[in-house]
Parts: sequence; C-alpha cells; structure tokens
Amino acid sequence: MTVTRITIDPTQMGGPPCIRALRIPVAIVIGMLAENATIPEILHAYPDLEADDISAALRYAAEVVRERELPLLQVE
Repeated sequence: MTVTRITIDPTQMGGPPCIRALRIPVAIVIGMLAENATIPEILHAYPDLEADDISAALRYAAEVVRERELPLLQVE
C-alpha cells in the first residue's frame, strides 16, 4: 500500500500517524467518522483537511487492522 497523505514523525506529537504532517492524527478523523460525523462536518472542524485526506485515513486504518491481530472478545 502506498501512502502519501499519512505521515509519521516521531518529533511531532509523539509520532502518531497524522494527515499530511498537519498535526491532525488519523485516529481523530476515524473517531469522528465512528461517531457518525459527516465528511462536511469533519472538513468544517478541520479546514486544512481535504476530502482525499479522509479517504486516505480510512484506507490507512483498514490496512493497519488488516495487518494486526487485535484481541477481541469471542462470542459464544
């Protein structure tokens, strides 16, 4: 996966994945989407973002989850 809009800089905010080095963590954007924020609402809250940044955050999050096994409760 080629990622161009997601950056990681250990000297910026402790190194979490951010959108284009803007100090907007991917986790914030994904969290807003999980809370049912719309793309226009996110863009309004963070005017430096572009719609492609939100798509890149989603693709990045999907790839991270695909590459890791997370402990989940097993339903019986």
